[in-house]
Amino acid sequence: MSPVRVVSLVPSLTEAVAVSAPGALVAATDWCTHPAGLDVARVGGTKNPAVDRVAALAPDLVIANEEENRQPDLDALRAAGLDVLVTHVRTLPRAFGELDRVLSACGVRTRPRWLDEAEAAWEAPPAFDEVRTAVVPVWRRPWMVLGRDTFAGDLLARLGVRTLYADHAERYPRIPLDGLRAARPDLVVLPDEPYRFTADDGPEAFPGIPCALLGGRHLTWYGPSLTEAPEVLGRALRAAHV
Repeated sequence: MSPVRVVSLVPSLTEAVAVSAPGALVAATDWCTHPAGLDVARVGGTKNPAVDRVAALAPDLVIANEEENRQPDLDALRAAGLDVLVTHVRTLPRAFGELDRVLSACGVRTRPRWLDEAEAAWEAPPAFDEVRTAVVPVWRRPWMVLGRDTFAGDLLARLGVRTLYADHAERYPRIPLDGLRAARPDLVVLPDEPYRFTADDGPEAFPGIPCALLGGRHLTWYGPSLTEAPEVLGRALRAAHV
């Protein structure tokens, strides 16, 4: 059987395939930063991949995600005659299932050790003794926060953090800053993607409320980073809200 040639349009899946099926990846997006030193062709961004460049590579498979990538781009890739596998991930268990599906489609016949280790790491994550409430902005200007059915929200819930907008009708509602403050969360969780919140950009908007700065790779990626995510996220959350 010939090796499968794969183009990844999802940073976390790029990392998963790169470490589990060496040599399978022929291209990835400009945002695919892991593993370090990944030497493959680049085909634009997750929201604007260069369909002509992807097609010219003649991959056996393009891997994408319902949230990360736009439907018109996926349609264009299929119209070019390419096989496109789209993942749907809104919970941790679904992430593990989708990773199995993607890696199998990429020619991986033996489940990688990191995937078993990731599942084990999340069996008893370091959660707060009592549930904390949180507002989790993902953008500002305008302010947008985690709402219902999000992978990041599911991870936080497993660490003892309940997002205040988990029952909102929208998955990423726009809430004015005054409303976020008035919700009186126990803490504010500020990831560094998609908006890059930093110590100097974000916490100042929530005076008097503890703020936890989290790496988006551990909060929103599903791949090898899941092995260390419970400890890394739990430590950051506890440091912000002792």
